[in-house]
Amino acid sequence: MTDAIHNLVAQYGLIAVFLGCVAEGESAALLGGFFAHQHVFVLWQAFLAAAIGAFVGDTLFFTLGRSFADYPLVIKLRGRPGFSHAYRLVSNHPDIFVLSNRFIYGLRLVGGIAAGLSGIAVTRFVILNVISSMVWAGLFTTIGYVFGLGAERIVGQALARHERLLIALAIGLGVAVLARFIAHRVAKKERSKET
Repeated sequence: MTDAIHNLVAQYGLIAVFLGCVAEGESAALLGGFFAHQHVFVLWQAFLAAAIGAFVGDTLFFTLGRSFADYPLVIKLRGRPGFSHAYRLVSNHPDIFVLSNRFIYGLRLVGGIAAGLSGIAVTRFVILNVISSMVWAGLFTTIGYVFGLGAERIVGQALARHERLLIALAIGLGVAVLARFIAHRVAKKERSKET
C-alpha cells in the first residue's frame, strides 16, 4: 500500500502542486518542497510547478476581473470581505500590490479580481505577476525543502517511506488549518472595519 501511495505522489505530485498553487497554494508549495527533499521529485520541478500554478491562478483571477466584471461569480467575489481594501490598495499602489498580493493570505482571490478591475495595464500586470510568482514559489518550496531536512533530523533517518508521506500530509494539513485560522481572523477584522 505504501508503495502505491509513493507511486501516486511520484506520478501525480507535480500536477497536484500545480493545481494547489492555482488556488491559495501555500501548503501545496510547501509539500512540493518537502517531497523534493524526500527525492520523490526534483526541487526545481516543484519550484516550476508552484511558480506556474501561482502565475496561472493570479492571471485567471485578473482576467475574471478585467473581462467578466458583470458576471454573477465576479459580482459575488466583489462582495467578499477584503475586496474594498484590496481595490483601494491596487488603485493607490498597483506595482506593490501585484508584487505582494500573493503573500497576503485571504486576499489573493479578491486581490486578483481587484487588479483586473483596476486600470493597471495587462503587460505590466503579467510582468509583475511573473516576478511575484517566482519569488513566492522559491520561498515556499525552499521552506518545504528545508523543513524536510529539519523533520528528517528530528524524526531520524530510520523512517520508512510511508511514514514520511504521512508526516508530509500532516504538515500540509497543519499548514492548511493555520492558514484557515489566519484568514478567518483577517476577514473578521476586515468586516469590523467596514461596519
